[in-house]
Amino acid sequence: MSNKKQIRVIELGEVSAVRSQTCYHAVGHTLSPETRDTVILVSPDSPYVCVGFHQEAEREVDLDFCRRAGLPVYRREVGGGAVYLDRDQLFAQWIFHPDNFPARLEDKFKFYVEPMIRTYHRLGIPAEYRPVNDIQVGGKKICGTGAARMNQAEVIVGSFMFDFDKKMMARVLRVPSEKMRDKVFQSLEQYMTTIKELLPEVPSREKITDIYLEELAWLTGAELVKGEMTEAELAEAERLDRLFESEDWIFQKGPLHRQAIKIQEDVHLREIDYKAPGGLIRLTARIRAGRLDAVWISGDFTAFPKEGIAGLEKALTGVNLEEKSLQEAIEKFISQSGLTCPGVELEDWLSAFRQL
Repeated sequence: MSNKKQIRVIELGEVSAVRSQTCYHAVGHTLSPETRDTVILVSPDSPYVCVGFHQEAEREVDLDFCRRAGLPVYRREVGGGAVYLDRDQLFAQWIFHPDNFPARLEDKFKFYVEPMIRTYHRLGIPAEYRPVNDIQVGGKKICGTGAARMNQAEVIVGSFMFDFDKKMMARVLRVPSEKMRDKVFQSLEQYMTTIKELLPEVPSREKITDIYLEELAWLTGAELVKGEMTEAELAEAERLDRLFESEDWIFQKGPLHRQAIKIQEDVHLREIDYKAPGGLIRLTARIRAGRLDAVWISGDFTAFPKEGIAGLEKALTGVNLEEKSLQEAIEKFISQSGLTCPGVELEDWLSAFRQL
């Protein structure tokens, strides 16, 4: 018997749209000390839209269009932005024990993308790592990744981009005008690419899977063991299927838009957007007598642990808007919670709050 550590590889093929998300969540939620590190390879059998954990679906997605087009909208427990997904992507989902990942979040992303980059190289595609969490080819993005902590599991996800419907991606997003939508599509054309665009002939999924698993074994030094989801994982996936399809889950962000808020003389609401290197920060704040009576934080940034943003919201409630008070409160919370947001530093949080 081999003494090498083992990684379970689950090849699910094509599954329902919602299951392509809930499968890795289920393994993450049920991870126990006895569970092997797991890699899931899966594609959805139908298209859908997926928003990041910290986003407001109503703000990011044209929900009316999605309903008319029959496109379901789901929320994942991983950060990042809203994205249109279909069977032209092969998801590579890692669910590992924390001790088997690098400690720093940026290093986790670099570790995760290495076998994908090496796979692309063997296909003749000169991919390279673009910090914090992208893979690029000639300055064009071919893969974005996201991370989350689910109970005791470290989770990182990304995909091989066989093709990507850029027109549909631009269409499902909520934008202020059709002119802006045209600009979104032009930007996708300019800054995104796919295997189909880069190679004269698209390799089979089997070929890419075989190469990727060879590179994964080399990177980790592990024995790859083909496996299936356990009964407990399947039961959790079925529970999550129902949860992810519920409006309470999908629309859990943005409470100000679903509540009637009375504004008195010393109470007002403000909302600002701040673009940090790590993504958009949107602050919606109820301010009373110069203090944060309540604050809601959303955007397309990545937060680790994902629950940290909710904790930061609570920690800032009641804090004076004077910068010194905000800095002390944010620094204290980050120190106590270990909140990490790649590309979002203390100065970015302060710059965002200054706009209030």
